[in-house]
Amino acid sequence: MLQACLAGERTREEVIATLSDGGLRGLGGAGFPTGRKWSLVRAEPGPRLLAVNGDEGEPGTFKDRYYLEREPHRFLEGMLIAAWAIEAERAFLYMRDEYPAVLKILKAELAKLDAAGLAKHTKVELRRGAGAYICGEESAMIESIEGKRGYPRHRPPYVAQVGIFGRPTLVNNVETLFWVPTILSRGAEWFAGQGKNGAKGLRSYSVSGRVKNPGVVLTAAGATARELIELAGGMLDGHHFKGYLPGGASGGILPAYMADIPLDFGRLEKYGCFVGSHAVVILSHRDDIKAVALNLMQFFEDESCGQCTPCRNGTEKAVKLMQSGNWDADLHADLGQVMGDASICGLGQAAPNPVRCLFRYFPEDLR
Repeated sequence: MLQACLAGERTREEVIATLSDGGLRGLGGAGFPTGRKWSLVRAEPGPRLLAVNGDEGEPGTFKDRYYLEREPHRFLEGMLIAAWAIEAERAFLYMRDEYPAVLKILKAELAKLDAAGLAKHTKVELRRGAGAYICGEESAMIESIEGKRGYPRHRPPYVAQVGIFGRPTLVNNVETLFWVPTILSRGAEWFAGQGKNGAKGLRSYSVSGRVKNPGVVLTAAGATARELIELAGGMLDGHHFKGYLPGGASGGILPAYMADIPLDFGRLEKYGCFVGSHAVVILSHRDDIKAVALNLMQFFEDESCGQCTPCRNGTEKAVKLMQSGNWDADLHADLGQVMGDASICGLGQAAPNPVRCLFRYFPEDLR
């Protein structure tokens, strides 16, 4: 498909329209419509840039690594099509440094692209992250690419307008770009028709926890946790399904009796959760949800960049309350409200989700 685009067999407008009609969305967590994002960036004055977010740091997420290790060519083709579509002058591939095997693969494949002359329209640079969870947030990633400390930016302006080095920047996740060549070759109608329960397309769910066959489950967008457990071989012997994390560490915790909710963007927010990067962690009756919530909050405390007080001090305060055995519902609710309202980025805003879900759905674990 890349060669067809470069040869003029498809226009940029046709490519973007196909992705929009197919319902492809950002699969790094936010779920923003891909075609619309490409159009917004392309409408900005050049030179324009592309940034690929490969900093897969959300606990429970490993789908990007799976595809980069097995089918790097399809992803790289999607990346170069994106760069061509928005007429990007440069493309920055920002990769998680904890994936040394992936970095080795990408270095070799990028060298082959250069040798074949397939990347003449865009200069591609591979950038290594330094292991900071916060750099999975697009503006913090951009700060890191620029050589600065990975602090999230205040918005507006958005990165589509003022991104890397002040230039309009398209930011896409690895899996989002992975699907681009397939959608263009098989058609928007085919991809959109793969979903279920009102969702469009395919999804790569990272399924882990108390299941027999943890791994990446490729299935219809809008699948449920109950279906994913079956696709992952069922629960481990001797374990009874108790609850699940629908969207990794920051996506909240839901009980087993809510396992038939379609896992797609916009479907979980009314329950105090979100699907994010589709990292589904299955919990059993042997898991203490209080311990799970504490573990997650300790992670957020460690990974807070420290830029804003609500997140920096809020996560520390929450951990101390939990460790001391203080489970005062009103106190935790007030703390979570301040963190959600006043934190600069999604880390501090979403950090209270597991605790909120603990009080809302697992009161028996608090007794």
